[in-house]
Amino acid sequence: MPRSRDVKPITYLKNSTAQLVREVAEHGRTVLITQNGEAKVVVMDVARYDRWRNAMALAKLLSLSAAQTSRGRVVSTAEALARAEAALDEARAE
Repeated sequence: MPRSRDVKPITYLKNSTAQLVREVAEHGRTVLITQNGEAKVVVMDVARYDRWRNAMALAKLLSLSAAQTSRGRVVSTAEALARAEAALDEARAE
């Protein structure tokens, strides 16, 4: 699908909201809305948005993990599991 179909002016959004929502929902398209020739917002279906949010959360976790590793703040798998088990035991006792 040509990307030019996925860029619409804000007047298209104003005049054809229902049609745009239907196209985005049915085809999983992501549409860029422009105002005065500049990109302003993106319209995407909920499933794509959820995948994007999950991907961003994973990227953040990976970045934090890499930063911790580079600082030498690491523990073995056995130690991590032991800490997790201790935290679970403590939570169950409360």
